[in-house]
Amino acid sequence: MEQNIQLAKRLNVGAWMVTVAVLLLVGLMRRVKITLPAGWDFGFLPPFHASVNAFTAVVLIAAFYYIKQKNITMHRRMIYVAMGLSVLFLLSYVAYHFTSPEIRFGDANLDGNVSDVEAAAVGGLRTVYLVLLLTHITLAGLILPFILFTFIRAYTNQIERHRRMARWVFPLWLYVAITGPICYWMLMPYYP
Repeated sequence: MEQNIQLAKRLNVGAWMVTVAVLLLVGLMRRVKITLPAGWDFGFLPPFHASVNAFTAVVLIAAFYYIKQKNITMHRRMIYVAMGLSVLFLLSYVAYHFTSPEIRFGDANLDGNVSDVEAAAVGGLRTVYLVLLLTHITLAGLILPFILFTFIRAYTNQIERHRRMARWVFPLWLYVAITGPICYWMLMPYYP
């Protein structure tokens, strides 16, 4: 047990380091743009991101189902898949945003700005989109270390601590996985 606690402490430090690195990358990706070689285009990534997020939501629901059935092996496998999908999403999301211009909801003429006329054309739907996007982004950033800590608790066999964390981490992770595709679906008409 003592070895597990020591391992958990080391993994927690790693989780914080990963979280800081991810948050720095996400903070930089709107400010720094990398020019792709001629002929390269990452425009295919937004629907990929939405698909990965949607699949993550399905896998999380499967993980929840399996743990309710007390099938720990399948629960563990589903969580590994969800973690892998999340890493895949994050890498491709950062790659896309470092190399592609920002798309704005309501920007019908694709000039990078939402004029008063464009905002009026979408009306209250823009507010709905912005609330979903803001909660999605905020929770994604806040929940990341806790997803890692919850995983670490299970990995180091601290099952009761894992359960206590998972009770509130799971619904937040699921919310982030579901709202990502919804935000993409709402933004889809504004991609070139």
